[in-house]
Amino acid sequence: MPRSDSESPRLPTDATDGDVLPDPGPAVTQPSPVQSTVIRSLERGVAVIRDHLKTLPQVPGVYRMLGADGTVLYVGKAKSLKKRVANYTLPARQPMRIQRMIAETAAMEFVTTHTEVEALLLEANLIKRLLPRYNVLLRDDKGFPHILISSDHPFPQLTKHRGLRSESQGDYFGPFASASAVNRTIAALQRAFLLRNCADTVFASRSRPCLQYQIKRCTAPCVGRVSAAAYGEQVDQARAFLRGRSRDIQAQYAAAMLAASDALDYETAARYRDRVRALTAIQAHQDINFENLDDADVIAACQEGGQTCVQVFFFRGGCHYGNHAYFPSHDRQQEVEEVLGSFLVQFYENKSPPPLVLLSHDVPERPLIAEALSLHAGHRVELAVPARGDKRRAVDHATTNAREALARRQAETASQARLLTGIATLFELDEAPRRIEVYDNSHIQGTNCIGAMIVAGPEGFIKNAYRKFTIVTPEAMGDDTGMMREVLGRRFARAIKEDPERRTGGWPDLVLIDGGQGQLSVALEVLAGLGLDDVPVAAIAKGPDRNAGRERFFVPDRPPFALEPRDPVLYYLQRLRDEAHRFAIGTHRDRRIKAIGRSEIDQIPGIGPARKKALLLHFGSARAVAAAGLADLEAVTGISKTVARKIYDFFHGEG
Repeated sequence: MPRSDSESPRLPTDATDGDVLPDPGPAVTQPSPVQSTVIRSLERGVAVIRDHLKTLPQVPGVYRMLGADGTVLYVGKAKSLKKRVANYTLPARQPMRIQRMIAETAAMEFVTTHTEVEALLLEANLIKRLLPRYNVLLRDDKGFPHILISSDHPFPQLTKHRGLRSESQGDYFGPFASASAVNRTIAALQRAFLLRNCADTVFASRSRPCLQYQIKRCTAPCVGRVSAAAYGEQVDQARAFLRGRSRDIQAQYAAAMLAASDALDYETAARYRDRVRALTAIQAHQDINFENLDDADVIAACQEGGQTCVQVFFFRGGCHYGNHAYFPSHDRQQEVEEVLGSFLVQFYENKSPPPLVLLSHDVPERPLIAEALSLHAGHRVELAVPARGDKRRAVDHATTNAREALARRQAETASQARLLTGIATLFELDEAPRRIEVYDNSHIQGTNCIGAMIVAGPEGFIKNAYRKFTIVTPEAMGDDTGMMREVLGRRFARAIKEDPERRTGGWPDLVLIDGGQGQLSVALEVLAGLGLDDVPVAAIAKGPDRNAGRERFFVPDRPPFALEPRDPVLYYLQRLRDEAHRFAIGTHRDRRIKAIGRSEIDQIPGIGPARKKALLLHFGSARAVAAAGLADLEAVTGISKTVARKIYDFFHGEG
């Protein structure tokens, strides 16, 4: 989070409101043994920081505070590294949580920069990559889709684009808050402007119009049904519409419809009528529009109960392109302005901000953040906190949405907490689990064998922690217990190697296996073989006739049992099991689809997509290629005698 050198550092995120460390000053006259240990840790941390301070320059840069195991505790930026780091050598002046961070510090690393703006951008990049425990963290930071009208083809393509803008040439419109919003808009644009959405390779290979032409969503430029000039006019109208001139374009179409109707050309009038309807359909989904708001993001934050929700609304060309809610991780004591300021830099680290960003709160170092965003975007970016007018109403609308989203989140979290407490009671755990791992397998007659792990916690499913395992042990193929043995063995052997002290939160508080007593026994055997006898394990098996609601549960040293059909905990465990099953089946299906597209030809060294296509077009199938004679292979366009010999030898065992 950006801040000036006079500000206090950010508060750590893992302490509770009741955490209090003793002041190491003279006020503590007779510390207890626990207090003495804490004071000694604090003194060691200060000594580490003071040693680095001796050689630090008074230049801008970024510093990292590291724990004893090398884990990055905190990333900060400074206008002057020496002045900033010197603040940490006086822990009595720091909040208690900062004292805890200092006490954990075993080493520091530094990077100098030319300017404070560069330091701010580097800080945001490192925070997102390293996820330090004591920083504000924006974990859900996916990129947003755009609409792309290409410019590298005589007949530009209309398509959805997600990723770097440098990947394709053309005009980008967005961002849109969801893929469904983009798909809906593209479908309406096709009906209104009849632009192609096919790939260039498909365009080049067409000999007659495709289905898009038949359903009146394209003018078939691929086969010359429209001239380049007429198609260019369609493209210009689409660009103008997406740039905010929607009313002008709609008025032009309405006038053309009336003119065609007056001329008794009812077929043409009907086509323009359909285009007007398509444009109206797009505008119907952009119902949150404000005057004098062209290209802007509206970002509002609401904080209650130590949690913060940040709502981002996208406006482009005067139209609303959707919104998205974020719940950044931060210390419960941090002020909303500080959280919002840190959010801004991390949010735009992989996105291009618009010329105007409207904020609900004035953030620390707003001019510095605006300068950093302008440098990143390549154009001037203004951060404003409007006080009145349409812009203020837009911010108030976003704030209301943030407040409502936070209330829903807190209600869901409370409900989730009750369910996790019920699971702790059911499986006799010491406390409510914060990480549940659920395992399942999928295969068809021993082919494309996949193991899957999903993860759930107090805030629901943790999808970035999901893992899939390709079964590689031959004897495990198609054997459910054997597959489970391999999956659990690989997962926990890696956990022991990467985090033997269990400090990162990546160890499960409960392992749930989809299966019965056999799968449970295998899981216990694997864990025992790895020396892990403190990982709780349970298995969930479908009941008679595989009916939901009659599941049986298996745990060590207890007879199998079932829950009441309407028990909320049973419903939750079913959801966990079903999510693991969905993930396993989906992964298996993807592997199977990929395998269908492969053939023996793919295994021949030196045979790429072009030669493979030439062979299949010539012979009709991979089986016919395998049975072909050497002379027949040499007759294929693009296949030399040397390559033909290589193919022939591959199939006839002479290679």
